[in-house]
Amino acid sequence: MKFAPALAAAAVAAAVLAGLALSATPTLAAVDAARAQSIANQNACMGCHAVDRKLVGPAYKDVAAKYKGDAGAEAKLIKKVREGGMGNWGQIPMPANPKIADADLKTVIDWVLAGTPAK
Repeated sequence: MKFAPALAAAAVAAAVLAGLALSATPTLAAVDAARAQSIANQNACMGCHAVDRKLVGPAYKDVAAKYKGDAGAEAKLIKKVREGGMGNWGQIPMPANPKIADADLKTVIDWVLAGTPAK
C-alpha cells in the first residue's frame, strides 16, 4: 500500500484547506444583527428595503443571494450605498447615503451579505 501515506496527506491537506475556507467566510455569529438592524432603521434603509420581501428596493435576502460567492460584493455595495444609482434592480433609483459612518455601513452590509440573520 504505497498510496496510503499519500492519501492520508491529501486528506489532511483537504481538511486544512476546508478549515481555512470556513475561517475566511463571515459567519452568522460574527454579525451583530441587532446593531445592524438598528443602524439600517436609523439611516432610512428600511424605508425602501425589507429583509424578506421587495418594497421599493430589493429584499435584503435577494441582495445576499445575488452577491453570494462574489469576493467584491462588500466593496460594490458600499459604493452603491454611498453613491446611489439605478439599473441593478430595475428603474427606481436608490438615493445616495453618503453620511452613514464607515463602520456602520460595513456592519449593515456584512449583515445583508450574511443573509440578514435575526440574531
